[in-house]
Amino acid sequence: MPTKNVSQGSCPCGGPTLAACCGPYLAGEALPPTAEALMRSRYTAYTQRNEDYLRATWHPSTRPHDAILDQDENLRWLGLEIKSALRLRQRKAELPDNPDSDRDSDRNTVEFVARFKVGGRAHRLHEVSRFLREPDPMLGGIPRWFYLDGTFPK
Repeated sequence: MPTKNVSQGSCPCGGPTLAACCGPYLAGEALPPTAEALMRSRYTAYTQRNEDYLRATWHPSTRPHDAILDQDENLRWLGLEIKSALRLRQRKAELPDNPDSDRDSDRNTVEFVARFKVGGRAHRLHEVSRFLREPDPMLGGIPRWFYLDGTFPK
């Protein structure tokens, strides 16, 4: 999965540089270690119109069959704000002998607002995204985070 300008400039997700932030994930050199890191790298992939990365990181059970990106759309991403990265297991982990605590460490939620312009008009995408970590058959069974789906708070 090629990426552009990995060593130059700030990262579109808000990180200090692309090389020190999302660049290695987009280049296939590393896997995002957390759901939030995956969400940030997916935002960066959207800014770069990197369809391959978006497909690879979208869970197969919910991945669209059609194109994710419209290459002809006049869209410009303006910024990302992470509202919260919530571990679904936080409260459960505090309970002794909870059989769900290990399983829930492989599920996470990230709430964010992404700002963009389409045809010169500003928009906001406010989403609560669900992520799942599980073995990836394409990587020989190495566990990785996948985007599962999202909801849009009012």
